[in-house]
Amino acid sequence: MLAPHISVPAILLFVLSDLRSTLKYQPHELLFGTSGRRGRVVDLTQLEIYINVAGELAYLESLPVAEGGIRRGDEFFFACDLRPGSPLLCHAVVRAVTDAGMVPVNLGPIPTPALTSYAVARRRGSIMVTGSHIPFDLNGYKLNTSAGELMKTHEAPIGQRVLETRRHLYAQLPSDSAFDSEGMLRAQPELPCIDDSARQAYLARYRNFFSGSGLQGQQILVYQHSAVGRDLLVEILEALGATVTACGRSETFVPIDTEAIDDAQLTTIQALADGAALPGLTAVVSTDGDSDRPLILGLESGRVQFFPGDLVGIIVAQYLAADAVVVPISCNDAIDRSSLAAALEPKTRIGSPYVIAGMAAARAKGRQAVCGFEANGGFLVGSDIARHGQTLSALPTRDAILPILATLFAAQEQNMSLPALFAQLPPRFSRAALLRNFPRAAGQRLVQLLTAANAAEETRICRRLEDFFLPAAGFSAISRIDYTDGVRVLFTNGEVAHFRPSGNADEFRIYAVADSQARANQIVAGGVREPDGIIRALERALIPPLIAPAL
Repeated sequence: MLAPHISVPAILLFVLSDLRSTLKYQPHELLFGTSGRRGRVVDLTQLEIYINVAGELAYLESLPVAEGGIRRGDEFFFACDLRPGSPLLCHAVVRAVTDAGMVPVNLGPIPTPALTSYAVARRRGSIMVTGSHIPFDLNGYKLNTSAGELMKTHEAPIGQRVLETRRHLYAQLPSDSAFDSEGMLRAQPELPCIDDSARQAYLARYRNFFSGSGLQGQQILVYQHSAVGRDLLVEILEALGATVTACGRSETFVPIDTEAIDDAQLTTIQALADGAALPGLTAVVSTDGDSDRPLILGLESGRVQFFPGDLVGIIVAQYLAADAVVVPISCNDAIDRSSLAAALEPKTRIGSPYVIAGMAAARAKGRQAVCGFEANGGFLVGSDIARHGQTLSALPTRDAILPILATLFAAQEQNMSLPALFAQLPPRFSRAALLRNFPRAAGQRLVQLLTAANAAEETRICRRLEDFFLPAAGFSAISRIDYTDGVRVLFTNGEVAHFRPSGNADEFRIYAVADSQARANQIVAGGVREPDGIIRALERALIPPLIAPAL
């Protein structure tokens, strides 16, 4: 029975007076992807960003400094990419950092590895506001501890802190909240003036390591598009002696996924190279949106030739004389047949946190020159590496500048073109592509249905998959499946078809490896063809319509 002095309208007013009940939209929680948090721009309210950042900072405060912890009163660094929505998210980051009792330092629009390198060297936490390479309608951010990237073991305890923060903020009276009913800050904090120190430190990192040698005589075209490191890349190359021409600059965001360069993007780059009309053009180079993944193309009879990131990684690891190399399972198996075979560590799941853990394991075994790379070309340095009297300090996060420079220097020192340099690698060719508008839940379900619990079930699944990978399309029998990450199908003729859902977006990826580039391209094309390719056929055959509605 109701207390006599409390009316029903008063109770309703009390129930509906918390912040959550006044929001004019349905919140969508921001989730971890392969690396960092990603979500649709329309769902990335400042309130949602604040909730996650505040929870993450609370977790970092609970850690010892030696394990990546942060302390009140410390500087906390942040930077952003060139997406038009990124500065708005930075305001929420600044408010969360300030409320946590730390001093936000704005390092401006710089590459993710430049931010990480600078912050870790000073034992400070950092956040990069970026959607990386993913489409324009998505965005997010990536948090680093004071010791480096977040690891997968951090995600569960962070999730609990974020949940506690969400409950607390949602329960506030609207009048007490810093946020309005649209999830926006009522008062936008001023962003601190940009500190250029991290940019300068990143430039010095490569000028110093490659000092004493140079790229004189190299004519390089830099495809700038909307990459955050577009001007810094030009500056570094020019500082090392190259003749650089910038092209293709865009003020509209261009989603370059270096792991899935398609024919349309190659056509665009070819047109830029043709339009530049540069005699003796050596290379075309670029990066993805937050400039932690390289894009490298050579020239053969005037035609651009794209070099996949996993082949670039082999060239760079050889150049650095690595004695331990860590790569995810999706990488081209040319490394297994290369001079790095003896240095190859156990292959990992896909994502930089797994590669970083593998590099740490290699260091624990006593390896001295440790590195790793991913199929997207992002290169990680797991230990200090000495070469020609210079030392490159460890940077265990994806980087685009090192692989670009090391590849160019490797070709220069061997007095050969980029195509000739890559022709020295074992003749294994790879290609990757993706299907857009493929819900992650559907992709995860597809992988689950094709994952075997025992040898007998794997045999059954192999035979089932042979109904889709047909001899008429050039496929041999399936020998086995590797489930390290997704479904990696190995055929008796040595070809590979590997598929998995994206960790960052509603996309489904396929990777192929074969003995010719044409065949790798053919496998990928047959996999992602719309509407009747292999992946769509598997989706229709195996996934109930309620999980994957018809497109």
